[in-house]
This record gives sequence, C-alpha cells and structure tokens, in this order.
Amino acid sequence: MAARRVEALGAIELSERPLTRPDPVLVRAALGEGLLREGVSGLLTWSPRAAGLRERLAFLHHWLGAPWPDVGDEALLAAADSWLEPELSRARRRADLERLDTAAALNRLLPWADGAAGRFDELAPERITVPSGSRIRVDYSGERPVLAAKLQELFGWEAAPALAGGKVPLTVHLLSPAGRPAAVTADLASFWREGYRAVRADLRGRYPRHPWPEDPSGAEPTRRLNPRG
Repeated sequence: MAARRVEALGAIELSERPLTRPDPVLVRAALGEGLLREGVSGLLTWSPRAAGLRERLAFLHHWLGAPWPDVGDEALLAAADSWLEPELSRARRRADLERLDTAAALNRLLPWADGAAGRFDELAPERITVPSGSRIRVDYSGERPVLAAKLQELFGWEAAPALAGGKVPLTVHLLSPAGRPAAVTADLASFWREGYRAVRADLRGRYPRHPWPEDPSGAEPTRRLNPRG
C-alpha cells in the first residue's frame, strides 16, 4: 500500500511513479480501505502484549458488558477513527500501520471517562500471585480464564480468586514437575480433599525430589526441590 500516480489504458498500466506529497485525505481513505479489506487482525501487528490486552477486554465485555468495549474485528473496524487516532492521521503507507503500537492504541478504548478503567487490573488481572510468591500470567484466550502453576506452589490455597467482580471462577491447571496438567479444577478445596491423593500416588515416585505431603492444605508452598539425601 503506497501512494503512486498511474496512467492506464483500461486495465493496462502504461506508467506509474510514486507521489512524494500525496493528498492526506486520499491517503487516509486508502488506508481505511486497506483496513476494511484485510481486517484489523490481518493488517495490524498484534504483539503478545497487545493480544493479551485484547483478550482481557473481550473477557470483561463478555461477562460484564458496558462500559467494557467490544474488541471483535468488526467492532474495532467500526471504531477505528477513535482508537487508531492519531496513528491513522500520521500513516502514509501500509508499513506505518503494521508497526504501530497496537497495545497503546487499544488503551484508548478503556472506559476512562467514568473511572471504570481504574478497576481493569482488579477485574481482569494480567497476573495473579500464588501462595509460593510467584506471579503467574492468566490465560484469557479460551472460554474461561486459566491459571497454570506447579502443584507445589499452590499448597494451602483453598480458593483462587474469582474474576470479573466475583462472577467468573478461575480454572486452575495444577502442573506436574514436567509442566503438564496433573489436574484441572475450579474448586481447589475439593481437589485437595478428593483428587490430590491420586495425583500424589501417581507422581511422587517419578518426581521424588519434589515435596508430596500427605496433607497439602497445611503444607508450605514452594518453588524449590527437596535437598538431595
């Protein structure tokens, strides 16, 4: 996508040359057409930070509605004049849109006017601190938010926080020492009472250097291995 002057006979291009000072109105219209044709997911660059922010906003829009904005492709296209300013005004070619900071642009859609934006990290936290002290990233890419952490880091945790103002419980993936889900639950207290014993029996022989207490509810959460005997 670049500004150029073309001389043509029907569909046959006879000559072309770049325009050094194209009409800003025409450039803006061309960029808008490009967005409509390729969509915001196709034309813009979505860094992990930008994609994560978009997923968190989509989560709050789904569960709480207004004032949290719809950030689907169609809604973002319809609101491009608001959240993509002033980038659209400055852009002169496709590459300008491809390298813009999409996360910074998306921040303009947060509900700043009524103060709700101040609760964004409370309602949809990017990370949650688990009992071991680790700050674990929450995955909002699926239907429910997921927190995945090593099982030993969650000892004593009776309940993970519910998000969206208490409406949506976290799905917790308790990982084996190899980083694979040993159990999946939205009710940690029930897992410690009823599911942990089977997981302990299955894994403690394979991972003897990791703590496997009989009573996980009162055990010390840890990121460390047992010392070698």
